[in-house]
Amino acid sequence: MSQRNEIVIIGNATPHLSALASQIKVLGGSTVLFDKVEDAKKHIAMPQVGMVIVDLESGGDGVEIIRELNFLFRGMPILAAAVKGNLTEAREAIGLGAADYLHLPVEDNKLKSVIQNYCNKFFDPELGRGRKIITKDPGMMRLLGQVRRVARSSASVLIQGESGTGKELIARFVHQASDRTKGPFVAINCAALPENLLESELFGHAKGAFTGATTDRKGKFLQANGGTIFLDEISEMSLNLQAKMLRVLQEREVDPVGGKAAISLDVRVVASTNRDLKSYAVEGKFREDLYYRLNVFPVQLPPLRERGGDVRLLADSFRVRFIAELARNDIPFSKRSLALLSNYKWPGNVRELENVIQRALLMAEGSEVDPEDLMIDMPANFDNNAEINEQDSGGDFADTAHEDDEEIRLPVGTTVRRMEEILIHRTLNEVNGNRTRAAELLGISIRTLRNKLNEYATR
Repeated sequence: MSQRNEIVIIGNATPHLSALASQIKVLGGSTVLFDKVEDAKKHIAMPQVGMVIVDLESGGDGVEIIRELNFLFRGMPILAAAVKGNLTEAREAIGLGAADYLHLPVEDNKLKSVIQNYCNKFFDPELGRGRKIITKDPGMMRLLGQVRRVARSSASVLIQGESGTGKELIARFVHQASDRTKGPFVAINCAALPENLLESELFGHAKGAFTGATTDRKGKFLQANGGTIFLDEISEMSLNLQAKMLRVLQEREVDPVGGKAAISLDVRVVASTNRDLKSYAVEGKFREDLYYRLNVFPVQLPPLRERGGDVRLLADSFRVRFIAELARNDIPFSKRSLALLSNYKWPGNVRELENVIQRALLMAEGSEVDPEDLMIDMPANFDNNAEINEQDSGGDFADTAHEDDEEIRLPVGTTVRRMEEILIHRTLNEVNGNRTRAAELLGISIRTLRNKLNEYATR
């Protein structure tokens, strides 16, 4: 069992779900049953949750629930379950993000295999405190869909983005979505060690290779054999070490310092940097041949200020998590706090937002988290009496120039497909995610809406 062994079950209290909960308990897990999706969503953000099971038959639209949860909690393993076993519905659920399908009642061995596979696959204990990729931004979701497809190959991935945008989370997402998920994920910060120590850490050394080398040591590449190595801040690596790195990638073998023979490797390489690595290569600060070797599939992570409504979504996820960790009573954001969070530019990105929310929950003494508890600089044009509607998305979409209640303004050159995507997501935001109402307003069928949302999530 994974350390995150709590499983959320969504459905009515039926004998089949009670039996399923009992089976999970015998296998070493724990369950929480919710009949209301809104209550379940608040709980899923907590760090102990490792998987969600949605009963397709006990009220509501189970397939739509799976789509919504996959939309909000990208990376969370969500399983569909049913007694009658409608094959068409099962296929639709999997097409909309379900990781697997359980035909109830399920045998103990099958259930054990499913739980161990998905809890361990998506929630590696090293990931830390249940950190998940949480987004509803269309551009970010499209990027994750591309990364998921590329992850199935062995192509090297280069992740670039500002500090705090979640580069390591994406690197782990690549590993978890690949066929190497049962292998190790090994991360090393290339900026944290001097050149001589970094070489030994990466490639290992033989006994007696240098003073203090009293035993043979496996380097990070060999530790990652059969899995994925994540080279964080690779732009800080010296040119001399870059030459050795290039040989490792070309020859797929590593020479330990002081060793007598090269050792073959089978490793997926994911690298990251907060620099413009192409410009670094042009300026001679980074080897151009190594840049192209790493940049087989480039990932450019957007800063938080360009991720539309994700600020409020992430803030609430952090709030729920830290309330659980601090064992304090639930305390919501005031409307003024939500307005400030949405207007702040977040130079430190998601990492800064996480720190701000943790600090606010430590400082807050009233019945709500107020702007003063956030302890961030208010924008010069911020109205201290401003309020944000409870159903507000928390910000505009990244590609919109300006939006108000009556219209959506887009920059010249926006494609028709992109306009359609923005319109659909804006409509869903306005009706608080009510798919049926959104379809009515858009003048399309519910099935067409589902298909389009699935297309956006996987494109």
